[in-house]
Amino acid sequence: MMNRQVTVGVDGSLIAVRALDRAAEEAALRGAALNIVYAVPDVDIAGPVLATAALRARRRCPGLTVTALAVVGSPVRALAHHGRNSELTVVGARGLGVLGGLLAGSVSRRLAARTRGPLLVVRGTQGAQDGAVLCWPEGETDADAAAFAFAEAERRGARLCVLRAGTSRYARARRRALVPDDGACRSPRCERPVSGDGDASPTGRGSLPRARPVRELLEATRGAVVVVVGAQYRGPGPGPVARALLRHAHCPVVLVPSDAA
Repeated sequence: MMNRQVTVGVDGSLIAVRALDRAAEEAALRGAALNIVYAVPDVDIAGPVLATAALRARRRCPGLTVTALAVVGSPVRALAHHGRNSELTVVGARGLGVLGGLLAGSVSRRLAARTRGPLLVVRGTQGAQDGAVLCWPEGETDADAAAFAFAEAERRGARLCVLRAGTSRYARARRRALVPDDGACRSPRCERPVSGDGDASPTGRGSLPRARPVRELLEATRGAVVVVVGAQYRGPGPGPVARALLRHAHCPVVLVPSDAA
């Protein structure tokens, strides 16, 4: 049986420390091990950062199983490879780019296009620990993002707030599809409309969300513990809503890819 694990990328920066703290918390919530990955040009320089990261994670979550690994190469390739069997991969919104030769802030976007599982991107703060779990499904792969959001809300005992744009027929159909058939999730649920009718099409290739709904979505992330978005990829990275969240959300962001995306 494969061991459950959460993978996190570190580099010694402040945002990476925040990502590490969130990853340790997520691993503890899931009863999973924490796998710390540090991408470097030479493994000989990785010791102090990895040792400090592992010690911090164990102190933050006593009893947590922690492994730490130095990998020669780029952060994107290292995290995509070592996180391929993880329940969750966690990375900071910025950082991890100096040693890997990447522009700061680009790792999360590039990794989003390559990872096979959910990717949690930690922005400047951890989010409100007693806040709601927000869910913004994007396109025809709603079920994967919705399932992740329901599970995250249930693990935390948090309220789940499903955000939607406008009142189009597709938005109403999507809203119904978000309710699991088996009723397994017992978390309270709230549907919160975001004004405007600029909903993305079911295929993810239609009209883009209008500016006002996106601004209201970003405002809704204040006070949330996390926002979950279905990752509809267009070209080398995620879609416009996901990109806006990665740049401007006030809480951590989870991108949930799908085989159909």
